[in-house]
Amino acid sequence: MSDTPFGFGLPPEEPENGDEGKKKDQQSGGGQGPANPFGFGLSGAGGAGADNPLAAMFGSLNPNDLGAAFQQLGQMLSYEGGPVNWDMAKQIARQTVSQGTPDGTKDASVSPGERSAVEEAVRLADLWLDDVTSLPSGAGSAVAWSRAEWVEATLPVWKELVDPVAERVGSAMGDVLPEEMQAMAGPLIGMMRSMGGAMFGTQIGQAVGVLAGEVVGSSDIGLPLGPAGKAALLPLNIEALGKDLGVPKEEVRLYLALREAAHQRLFAHVPWLRSHLFGAVEGYARGIKVDTAKLEDVVGQFDPQNPEELQQALQQGMFQPEDTPEQKAALARLETALALVEGWVDAVVHAAAKPRLGSADALRETLRRRRASGGPAEQTFATLIGLELRPRRLRDASRLWASLTDARGVDGRDGLWAHPDMLPTASDLDDPDGFVHREQLDFSELDKMLGEAAGGSGGKTDLRKKDDGDAEDDDAE
Repeated sequence: MSDTPFGFGLPPEEPENGDEGKKKDQQSGGGQGPANPFGFGLSGAGGAGADNPLAAMFGSLNPNDLGAAFQQLGQMLSYEGGPVNWDMAKQIARQTVSQGTPDGTKDASVSPGERSAVEEAVRLADLWLDDVTSLPSGAGSAVAWSRAEWVEATLPVWKELVDPVAERVGSAMGDVLPEEMQAMAGPLIGMMRSMGGAMFGTQIGQAVGVLAGEVVGSSDIGLPLGPAGKAALLPLNIEALGKDLGVPKEEVRLYLALREAAHQRLFAHVPWLRSHLFGAVEGYARGIKVDTAKLEDVVGQFDPQNPEELQQALQQGMFQPEDTPEQKAALARLETALALVEGWVDAVVHAAAKPRLGSADALRETLRRRRASGGPAEQTFATLIGLELRPRRLRDASRLWASLTDARGVDGRDGLWAHPDMLPTASDLDDPDGFVHREQLDFSELDKMLGEAAGGSGGKTDLRKKDDGDAEDDDAE
């Protein structure tokens, strides 16, 4: 697990069989893959590049590579968009996907047969889920994606997740200088912000590209990364996941279709859930503190001819966030909500699969361990926004939802998603029996009584309006 959030940690080593233009710069010691697209050697590296990295770059690149390096450097310095250069992120992610996974598996277009198999699996999964949840189908369509298609489809949501964090960091790059100096240093600040956006874009593109080689659908991290109402699976990655399990490919595909379809139901029919989760990310971003002392030092010594110095500073944790009450509250809220989402999906899918799939137990445990071992989803999420999911919470949440099913039935369990205040809290995950047997306010009966009273006295009508207003205020919070 990376200790440096925001994507500024040292990248994984590039595959040896990468594209010709992405080969390592052996002379300068600096990588020339997506994490270091400009061919610069890091400061302090051995050889001639240690004193003059630009000269080292020019001496080690062929003309085609040199042209590509200048083109990317130009993109870096000319970017004037938001806090992240998403054009560069997309480019790096696509390059990473095209290089293939470490085992040599290359991305490939989805065949018509694979698309039909995914559509059939999602259709059957929805039929099975009808028996174990009161939430209706949320998948208006089912699609099979290549890795490149997954990148294209999920980047808008990554943007929504990462921009709040990057915005806070980017603003610090301009605020670090005294106000009277900011006007004079305007071009320098603009250049640093452009480079900061490119650094974010490079690291995020790298992370998303690696993740595209391992995810099996659009909901692997418990968040709706794809378009609403579209259940998506990646046949190539599903085949890789099931290769060593000794389970028929059809069963693996169907079990993962159950998980994807269950996520779709939850996010389609719990309208407040998405904003609740993403709002917690924004709350976390508001609590970020930047190491201004280190940032001031970098600004004071920044050499525009050596932009790799800025990247090196970023990699050394210049933007390591400090723990604040605001951050801790936002992270606790997000962590609990994600655990409840994943726990519900785990419990519902197991109830649907157990009577029908002989491999249900094995597949369930495989996916649980994949999450518990710090799988790709958790690692990427932790790298980009500094959040680490505790797998123990996922198992606790799954047990709580299963206990609720036994005690209150499917309708009673799923009815808790009607309002965020009805959901279990982090302390409830520690005491599931206490929550399961606690008296719960029946919101539907309350609504019914208030509805009947609406035609009566003005006072009762005003009470109904006040309750509605309070609910809106709660949702806004």
